[in-house]
Amino acid sequence: MNAYVKIKETFVKVLETVVITVMAVLVIDVVWQVFTRFVLRNPSSWTEELATMLLIWVSLLGASVALIRKGHLGVDYFVNKLKSGPRSIVDIFIYAMVGFFSASVMIAGGIRLVWLTLLTNQLSPAMGIRMGYVYLALPLSGFFMLVFSIESILGGIKRIKEIKEVEGKQ
Repeated sequence: MNAYVKIKETFVKVLETVVITVMAVLVIDVVWQVFTRFVLRNPSSWTEELATMLLIWVSLLGASVALIRKGHLGVDYFVNKLKSGPRSIVDIFIYAMVGFFSASVMIAGGIRLVWLTLLTNQLSPAMGIRMGYVYLALPLSGFFMLVFSIESILGGIKRIKEIKEVEGKQ
């Protein structure tokens, strides 16, 4: 196993651990919110805001994990009917579109969003957290998705070359 694969697997495990941890904190936060609202009859003022922030992070980072694990949603009924070569071409196109979206909207737009909210010092109402830190999930997730898309594109190109080599030997 080469160094890149080891680094990638470690990186993905760390990312998964972060998603699991954020999800666990989100569950605890929501349980506390329900408990304070219905049992104590004195709802906590910060739990709903924290739940929203955690949901942003878990959904965006979770999307990155789903992309690398090839667990993202897709209508692949027709794609699965294709032979290996055309299927690889469609996969390359799909990952190119995901990479383009990740680079242009999530990374470039996300960095701009983070920068503007930090510049204007926007704070969350209940917790006083700078919203730029909350929105940092967008460019961070976009970076992961771009890297994973590039890796998938390179894998697709490699599969096409292998298919052509096999066809050339026949």
